[in-house]
Amino acid sequence: MSSVDTLDVLSTVAAVGSGMVAGIFFAFSVFMMRAFAALPPAQGIAAMQTVNRVIVTPLFLVLFLGTAVVGVIAAIVGAVPQVVGAALYVLGAIVVTGTRNVPWNNELDALTPDTAAAAEYWLGYLRRWTAWNHVRTVTSTGAAVAFVVS
Repeated sequence: MSSVDTLDVLSTVAAVGSGMVAGIFFAFSVFMMRAFAALPPAQGIAAMQTVNRVIVTPLFLVLFLGTAVVGVIAAIVGAVPQVVGAALYVLGAIVVTGTRNVPWNNELDALTPDTAAAAEYWLGYLRRWTAWNHVRTVTSTGAAVAFVVS
């Protein structure tokens, strides 16, 4: 396989992975968080706690982290579009998730859903978690587009 073929494969895998992750984030931005917010706080909190606990599976981690690895490799051997795609994915999906959404998920997980403290936390959590999830959605989508363009 020539280096052009290898780069095409890497870019395609990174594009598909970025697009799949963007779709997950999109679902949360568009309807999942709105559905949780429509529930009484204790139920919304419990639902989100459950999602946060069950999403971390080997298959999800391979998709989420593997896309970053493949994207970075594509950027190393590729050109500007691959670099842009990798930067968008790593910064927007990986870094934002690790510095924003996951810490807030951990704080939420430590709360007892049917308490006043949890209900108070929930209101701020919904706003900030969803706002940063929009960032993850846009940057993952942008990464997919950059890898497709390449």
